[in-house]
Parts: sequence; structure tokens; C-alpha cells
Amino acid sequence: MTALLSMEKVTRRFGTVKALDAVSLDIGKGEIVGLLGPSGSGKTTLLRLAGMLDTPTDGRVLFDGRAVRSEGDRDLGTRRRLAMILQKPVVFRGSVLRNATYGLRMRKVEDEESRRRALEALKAVGLAEMAGRAASTLSGGEVQRLAFARAAVLGPELLLLDEFTANLDPANIIMLEKAVRGFRDGGGTVMMVTHNLAQGKRLADRVCLLLGGRLVESGPPQKFFDSPETNEAKEFLNGTMVW
Repeated sequence: MTALLSMEKVTRRFGTVKALDAVSLDIGKGEIVGLLGPSGSGKTTLLRLAGMLDTPTDGRVLFDGRAVRSEGDRDLGTRRRLAMILQKPVVFRGSVLRNATYGLRMRKVEDEESRRRALEALKAVGLAEMAGRAASTLSGGEVQRLAFARAAVLGPELLLLDEFTANLDPANIIMLEKAVRGFRDGGGTVMMVTHNLAQGKRLADRVCLLLGGRLVESGPPQKFFDSPETNEAKEFLNGTMVW
């Protein structure tokens, strides 16, 4: 499988704290990779490096074989090939449809084409009938679905998700997970942080366990959950790890 994103011995320090410690990881094209681990293990830091929101202290991040975010690098072309959805996304003023077309308008896509593509994206997350509503009236789950549509409509190659279903009800979780699978089936690649082990098992093609900033184990969900190779992974899964 061809790697879309590669981490080469990536280390990130914040003062004396080492949030990531020489992590090497390849994300294949068309793959859903789930990042697991307790709070403070380095998952979100790794996601931010992938999203070009931060710079590694040591090591390299490569997108489609090209080193990115070196000092002073602000490659807009590469940035436009990825999108990130946070746990608590922001909605803009105006309607649901206007929110969904925001990125397209910034890229100077014609109004009719923006509307068509946005309505398709909203339909994929069950919000097409709410297109005319004020975005500020949406529930938390609906806001997260809108954020997904707003990102997916841009056609990114890589979608980065940071606890994107945390604190949502089952109906919204099911709909968002379906949207993620649809994005992957359309040729997209997904890298997601989750504390929900069941979600990692049912949604990811591969899971990666981070502990103390280190990549401890990586593999297919079935193998990882049924027969983990490392003692650290076994302790993490059975809840006996002292953290």
C-alpha cells in the first residue's frame, strides 16, 4: 500500500516534556487508522503534526513523499489536500448551507457548483433538509455532522479526526461513522484519534497504540484486540495499566 502520510522518527518536545518520542508511522492511501491511548499519550500532538498545525522538534513528516512543514514552509497546495475536524467544531453565522459552502467560496468555486456539492455533502450526513436553518440552532451532534460535511465537500485526500464523536448520542455516532466509511470508500484516507475502543475496533482498518509518546503497537483491529503482542497493550486493554 502506497503511503500518503509518513512520520519518520518524529519527536515533539514542549520544554522538558517529550510529547512524542521518535514515532515512525506510515498511513496508506485509502486507509482508516485509529490512534488509541490514554490521555497525554501523544495522540493529538501526532494528529496536529499530520495536519501541519505544529512542527516536530526532530524527525520528518512527509505528505505523498514530500517533506512538509519545515521551518518557514507554508505550502498552501499541500494544506488543501487535507482537512481536520476537532472535537468541538465552530459554526459560522448564517445557514447550514452557507456553512457547508464556506470553504468552496474561499476557493472561488462558482455559486451553483458550491451549492450542488454542499447539498450532496449535507445529504451524506443527514442534514440536507436542514440546509436553510440557522447553523446556530443545531444540536451538538448536528454541528459535528455539519463540520464533517464542511470538510468533506472540499475533497481532501486526508481527513484528520480528533475525538469527532465524543459525548454524542448513538444515532449521531452511527451517522458519522457511516460518513467516514463513505469517505474512505470514495478513495479518501482517514487518521482518527479516539478514546472509544469499540469505535476503533469497528471503524479502523488499523489501530496504533501510543503510550508516553511512543508507538507501542500497530496492527489490524481484530488481531490487536484479540491477541495483542506487547505487555503494555495487554495492560492497556484489560485496564490494569498504571498511568
